[in-house]
Amino acid sequence: MASAVASDTDGKQMSFDHNNQVKQPADEKINLVADKIMNSSALKAQFISPSGELFDKLLVELREKLTGGRGECIYHLGISDDSDPGLSDNDMLASKATLKSMAELCDADLQLLQQKNFTGGITAKFLIRYRAKEREFLEVRVAVVGNVDAGKSTLLGVLTHGELDNGRGLARQKLFRHKHEIESGRTSSVGNDILGFDSCGEVVNKPDARGLALDWQRICYASSKIITFIDLAGHEKYLKTTIFGMTGHAPDFCMLIIGANAGIIGMTKEHLGLALALNVPVFVVITKTDMCPQNVLSDTLKLLAKILKSPGCRKIPVFITKEDDITVAATNFVSERICPIFQVSNVTGANLNLLKKFLNLLPSRMSRKEDEPSEFLIDETYSVPGVGTVISGTVMQGIIRVNDTLLLGPDSLGQFQPVVIKGIHRKRMAVEYVEGGQTCSFALKKVKRSMIRKGMILASRDLKPEACNEFEADILVLHHPTTIKINYQAVVHSGSMRQTASIIEMNKEHIRTGDRALIKFRFHKSPEYLKANTKLIFREGRTKAIGTITKVFPIKQASVQSKQIQSKSSNGPS
Repeated sequence: MASAVASDTDGKQMSFDHNNQVKQPADEKINLVADKIMNSSALKAQFISPSGELFDKLLVELREKLTGGRGECIYHLGISDDSDPGLSDNDMLASKATLKSMAELCDADLQLLQQKNFTGGITAKFLIRYRAKEREFLEVRVAVVGNVDAGKSTLLGVLTHGELDNGRGLARQKLFRHKHEIESGRTSSVGNDILGFDSCGEVVNKPDARGLALDWQRICYASSKIITFIDLAGHEKYLKTTIFGMTGHAPDFCMLIIGANAGIIGMTKEHLGLALALNVPVFVVITKTDMCPQNVLSDTLKLLAKILKSPGCRKIPVFITKEDDITVAATNFVSERICPIFQVSNVTGANLNLLKKFLNLLPSRMSRKEDEPSEFLIDETYSVPGVGTVISGTVMQGIIRVNDTLLLGPDSLGQFQPVVIKGIHRKRMAVEYVEGGQTCSFALKKVKRSMIRKGMILASRDLKPEACNEFEADILVLHHPTTIKINYQAVVHSGSMRQTASIIEMNKEHIRTGDRALIKFRFHKSPEYLKANTKLIFREGRTKAIGTITKVFPIKQASVQSKQIQSKSSNGPS
C-alpha cells in the first residue's frame, strides 16, 4: 500500500499509516484489496495512470486511511519493497496527478511535505487532509509545561497571535486570565489557546492590528485541524494545578519548554517525569536562543541529551534543524522512542516555522469510540448570566447530542442524577453534537452550579456508572523522604478527579522510594467515579508516586438508602 515510510536510526525502513501503526483494515474486502496491491511487483508504479479497477481500489484504500487518521493521512510515492526507490520526473507527475484526483473525490487537499532525489529517481511525501467543513475539524491537544520563566506563555502568544515578542513579555499579556498574572508575569491557572491549520497546512491565525483577543469562531470555520494548547503553570506552588491539567485535560502530546539561558532547573525534570509517568509523548522547545551565549546553549543541549538518554527516560533526542527532519519526526513520534528538540527565539522568530510545520503534522492519539456509551469528564464549571450552569471537559467516548439526557454524578452520596443537555459549544462555537476525543462545553437544564464539582462525570445510562469509596492500585513510589505505611494520607489525581485518600491495605509492611506495591485506598470526603486500568498520581508535599488502578469497589448506596426508607415507613405511624 502507499503508506508513510520513514527510515530509523539503523537505516531500516518501516511502514506506518498516519497513526503510526501497520495498516490493518477491518473489512475483509479491504484486506483482499490491500494484499493484491502489496503483492504487485510494481508497487511504486501503481499510481502511474492506473486502470479504472485499480483506481477504484486505491480510492477505497485512501478513504479508509482518512477515516483511520481522523481526516488526514500521509502517502509516500516512489517507494517499493522489491526495487530501488525513485520515479522518473514524468512518472512522478503522473502519480501526483492520480493522487490529486483521488483527493479531490474525497473533498481533500494535497500538500507536498518532502521530496528526495535517489539514483533511481524522485520520492515524495504528501499530506492529504479533508477540507474545512462547517463546525467539523480535527483537534489535537498539546500540554505546555516547563520551569517558571522558561517562556511558555510568550511562545504560545507568538504562535497563536502571529506577532513576535518585544523581549519584555508583550506576547504573553494576551494569554493571561487574571490581574495578578499580568502583574507578576506568571501563569497560575490552566489557560487555553488555539492554532488553526487549513487543508493545505497553512496557519489560519492572523495577527490582529488592534491587539484584540483571537476570534475562535472565525479560526474554527476556516480550519481543518485545530491545535489546542493547554498552558500550565511552571511555579512549584502551582504544581497541583499543573498535575490537574496533565491528567484532567487528557493531552495528546506534551511540549516541554526550556529557557536556553537558565537551562534545566527547578520544575523541568518534575514536569518531564510527569509526562513520562502518564505515557504522554514529549517534544522539547528551547527558547531565548537569541539572548543566550553559545557555550551556555551547548551545555544546556548536552545536559538535555544526557537526561533523555538516561534509564529513566530512554528517549532518543532528535535535533530538528531542517524541514526534512520534521516529516520523519512527526510520523514516528508516537510509535518510536524519539524526542524532537527545537531551538527557537520568540523575539527574532528563528525556527518558529519548523515548529509550526511539526505541529501541523501531529496526529490525534485519542480514538472516537463512537459505538461505546457516552462518557464526559468535567474539568471546569461556570455560571453564565442568561444561560445558567455551564460545564466544560473532554468527551472520552461515544457521541453526545443536544437534548440528550445523561447521568450526572457521583454526588456526596455516590448517586447519579439525570440532566438534559441544553446546548453544546466547541471552541466557542455552537454545534449539534460532539464525539470521543473532543473538548467542549455543555449548558445544563435546571442544575445549580453548587451541585457540580470537578471530577464528576456525565454518562449514558447504558454505561451504568457506579461510584466507589475504595479502590486498589499498583503503585510505584518515585520519591518519599521516609517510609509509607497503612493510614498514610495523600492527594490522588486520576483524570479530572482530585481528592485526599488514605491507605487501608498494602501487600507490604512499608514501602520506600523505588518500591512497588499493591495498595488499597479509601477516599476521605465523597465517592468518586473511577475506571480500572487508568493512570493515577499520588502526591503529598515532596512525596510523589505513580500507578495504575487495578480494581474499584462500587458502593451500594442506593440499596442502603432504600432499606432505610423502608424501615422508616414500617416504623412510622400508619
